[in-house]
Amino acid sequence: MQPQTRPPHALRIAAVLSVLSLVLLALVAARWGPLTGADRDVVVPLHRIALDHPGWTRTNRVLTDWIWDPWTMRAMTAVIVLWLLLRRERTPALWVVATAAAGTALQQGVKALLDRPRPHWANPVDSAHYAAFPSGHALTATVTFGLLLWMLKLHGAPAPWQRLATAVAAVSVLGVGFTRLYLGVHWPTDILGGWLLGAALVAWAVATYPVIHRAERKSSSDGRVRP
Repeated sequence: MQPQTRPPHALRIAAVLSVLSLVLLALVAARWGPLTGADRDVVVPLHRIALDHPGWTRTNRVLTDWIWDPWTMRAMTAVIVLWLLLRRERTPALWVVATAAAGTALQQGVKALLDRPRPHWANPVDSAHYAAFPSGHALTATVTFGLLLWMLKLHGAPAPWQRLATAVAAVSVLGVGFTRLYLGVHWPTDILGGWLLGAALVAWAVATYPVIHRAERKSSSDGRVRP
């Protein structure tokens, strides 16, 4: 594994995603009228569909509560870390842990900062706690699958495995966003915020990891620490 060279444009991608995240955060904080109106235009008809199709609604609840739940994503992250530790790759393992922990801290901090109310329904089909922005489900799934794809690429996994993982990641990240909207517990901008913040965090992790890796190798004098 040769992670000394960062992927092309990694810093630029991280910076662009960060700017987009900050712009969206500012618009949500300002309660910009066109944005809140667009949010409502999406969730109101979806809520009517959820009420009219209880079987499909139950399916979405299973997907959001079990398959794509943040704790399921954290368990997947733990498997990645365990695999890296078994390979004696302590630096990547620590970097995965640090990125995942930063994602949790980021979403909780932004939620507390904005304290955005969730959609309110007289006849809800699901419930959720804490503030709405950003979606913790969307952010956690984005970070988890982003880290998985990064580790596969970093270790030179066969192309078919990378393509399969990319397809699963795309379905999962988009799917969890849809389930949260369909169940009426988030606004569309909550989902978009989770995606952008999660992607920005992974992009910064990818962009800065080579620096951490070189520093770790330089400080290791016994030659026993593997990348």
